[in-house]
Amino acid sequence: MSKFSLDVLQNHVFPYATNTDPDVLLGAAFGEDVALTRIGDSILASHVDPIVGAIGGIGSLAVNVAANDIATSGIQPRWILLLVLIPDKEDTDLLESIMRDAGKAAADLGASIIGGHTGYSAGLSRPLVAATVMGAQAGSEPVRTGGARPGDAVLITKGIALEGTAILAEDFKDIALSLGISEDEINDAAGLIENVSVVPEALALSKVGVTAMHDVTRGGLMETLLEIAALSDVGIELYEDKLPIDSIVSRFADLFQYDPLRMISSGTLAVSMHPDKLEEATKELEKLGVPFAVIGKVVEGKGVHLIGQLKQHFSEIRCEDDELARLWLKYPRDK
Repeated sequence: MSKFSLDVLQNHVFPYATNTDPDVLLGAAFGEDVALTRIGDSILASHVDPIVGAIGGIGSLAVNVAANDIATSGIQPRWILLLVLIPDKEDTDLLESIMRDAGKAAADLGASIIGGHTGYSAGLSRPLVAATVMGAQAGSEPVRTGGARPGDAVLITKGIALEGTAILAEDFKDIALSLGISEDEINDAAGLIENVSVVPEALALSKVGVTAMHDVTRGGLMETLLEIAALSDVGIELYEDKLPIDSIVSRFADLFQYDPLRMISSGTLAVSMHPDKLEEATKELEKLGVPFAVIGKVVEGKGVHLIGQLKQHFSEIRCEDDELARLWLKYPRDK
């Protein structure tokens, strides 16, 4: 699965997603992954995300990915509505497995599944799970994607290409083995999915004080930084030699031939903040045991300037492109 292009969204989606409700503080907007609604003295953050680019662990992944977007606004995820569709009505074991994983993920987050819908469709080749997650807070402004300012430091947590590599290890194991990846390496890669939540670090960093936060999903870190840059009307310098890439990610990237910078990576949090906040941020992340790296800075200008052996400038938003989506087309999976 991939997203529609920005052009399609602007011409065929956003014109019809309008509202006149004065309590809607942030409605449908490109790059802003939550809606913000005033409810009395509180602000309700809500977000929905579908997962179809995975099979193993899809229930947990759906809950965590949607919860991540709420947390990147600085708000604790609390309530979940779950849509679960499976291909075969007789496969109740699959249904139960999805719900068991989703329930555990919700409990780990301190959130509650409060409703949703379950069903089946013969038109599906693999399960579809969509989670709508909500949270509310009063007394502070939510963090938005478009708040980065020139001079800010840019850091990311954990590493890049985490989720996509884990999905390849889980759902493309036969291909991995045929490419020469060992069973032990496959297990190591599959274990990356355990770090898919960014909720603890996002909530901690929001209290430190950040200018922008975005979880790294479709299109990988490159697309995430392009969106932060575009919405903030700034440029971002990205230092290639500072990028934290796990050795197992490099191994999979080499053999499956994908670009880790453009691979979906839920579990990675991209943050901009004033350099004066870095020391406090470091302490908070170390307390949580979350690895991180300062990988760039915000500058005047547009787009992302990738600085390595070559200097490259990227400015085009291509939210429809993602390396995992490309590999699903290259190596179709059965349900």
